[in-house]
Amino acid sequence: MDKITDLPRTGSTGFPGFLEAAATASAPALLLRPWEPDDAPALIAPGRDAEVRRWTSMAVDDEAGAAEWIREQRRGWDRGTRFAFAVLEPAERGGPARVAGHAVLKRTAPGAASGEVGYWTAPHARGCGVAPRALVALTDWAFATFAADGLTRLELLHQAGNAASCRVAEKGGYALVAIRPAAPPTYPREGHVHVREHRG
Repeated sequence: MDKITDLPRTGSTGFPGFLEAAATASAPALLLRPWEPDDAPALIAPGRDAEVRRWTSMAVDDEAGAAEWIREQRRGWDRGTRFAFAVLEPAERGGPARVAGHAVLKRTAPGAASGEVGYWTAPHARGCGVAPRALVALTDWAFATFAADGLTRLELLHQAGNAASCRVAEKGGYALVAIRPAAPPTYPREGHVHVREHRG
């Protein structure tokens, strides 16, 4: 079972603590923690990746762009509206942890009943169950942290053609509840709406 450790319990500033997703029979444990400035070099490969660019709004071309992207994630923590985590896997031979992906909780405002989750997986880490495990850890933390602040519903949105995200949503306990018609420019293509409710 995923172990939730001591992250901030409100939408306040500060970046202590982490989330942990347990290892599986074929993949190591994952650590989720807020993005740090030193992560910028590790963002370049996923930021240039065609699949990440196809299915998400994240596009990073160089280290300067990566540094600005990280600053924006940290500003989200300060505002209490965007809680973005680097998903890390242990490196081989005792080296530093490697960025395997990204997971984020978005809230329009403190006290909002609904929020949105999102994620991407780095190219080298695909096929290892990174996204489903990160999603479960993020979801558990979101409800544990913000239920008392009114959070009861999380939505996961993706383009209709992204079959991999459908599988991730199902593994994370998010039911497909609606098809969202294309509405350019915000939603240029038809999408799926998955939902998970918090039942206390």
